[in-house]
Amino acid sequence: MATTADFRNGLCIEFNNELYSIVEFQHVKPGKGGAFVRTKLKNLKTGKVIPNTFNAGVKINIARVERRPYQFLYKDESGYHFMHNENFEQTFIPEEIINAPGLLKAGQDVEIVFHADTETPLSCELPPFVELEVVYSEPGVKGDTATNTLKPATMETGAIVNVPLFIDTGEIIRVDTRDGSYSERVK
Repeated sequence: MATTADFRNGLCIEFNNELYSIVEFQHVKPGKGGAFVRTKLKNLKTGKVIPNTFNAGVKINIARVERRPYQFLYKDESGYHFMHNENFEQTFIPEEIINAPGLLKAGQDVEIVFHADTETPLSCELPPFVELEVVYSEPGVKGDTATNTLKPATMETGAIVNVPLFIDTGEIIRVDTRDGSYSERVK
């Protein structure tokens, strides 16, 4: 058991019979009345972020979670298959708990978060940026560069990312996995 004084960003707690991660918290001591802690909690199953206020000193249960390094192998009808980087055990997880399944390519390193008590996977997180090859892109029109115009490009994983006009087929680009946007061209 812990109290609200133990809150920190990234801490996993049990709240309303669900597992939540603390995204943001703020201790508030008003001039009148008792102190409280205003938080934003992210549900580890659904990914939904909810605001919640705890009275100062309230007891909470901390959930033990472990981050383990895995490598993506392949996808089939049973789910996405991953291999542990240290002991080479294989596991598969459903698409719903992967933060950017369209940007996964074979051999990609990821971190899978497991609930330590039940050994169930909670989420699969790609690195913040991945490098992908553009397999199809319309050619850019010369002289069409007055504004930051974007065009759709198909990546090697099948995902479609909006890229600047100067990106051509065959180039490697860096894609932000948090929102699926173009970041930069890889030289």
